[in-house]
Amino acid sequence: MEVTALLTEGLRLMAIGMGIVFAFLLLLVGVMRTMSAAVMRFAPEPRLVDISSAPILGETVDAELISVIAAAVARHRRSRHPE
Repeated sequence: MEVTALLTEGLRLMAIGMGIVFAFLLLLVGVMRTMSAAVMRFAPEPRLVDISSAPILGETVDAELISVIAAAVARHRRSRHPE
């Protein structure tokens, strides 16, 4: 085969491949939009939660837990940066 025929064949294969990829991406966008519309239509409404009655974080954490976390952080820092 001569060079012109090879280049023509290569360009044709490139166009076919790019066309297939483009068609697949368009199909993917269509499916995603359809799924999004279905979820928005059939999904239940989000419920609002009253957080005024929730316990405050400071009330639930005790001193022992804080000391354990501090010791773990200190040990981790020592193991990463030994002196």
